[in-house]
Amino acid sequence: MNQIASKPVPTTATTEVFPTYHAEDLTRGGAQARILLNGQIYSLRITRAGKLILTK
Repeated sequence: MNQIASKPVPTTATTEVFPTYHAEDLTRGGAQARILLNGQIYSLRITRAGKLILTK
């Protein structure tokens, strides 16, 4: 599986800083990406309405 070369987007959170990514970068301009966690593959999808859906 290819590694994603997306860089975090700087945020202005005051208490904690979390990595922030553009969904379009994760999907490489498409509508879907796969995310691997602990050997499980998840699907991240951008809907036509611009919402995100994460499924196993």
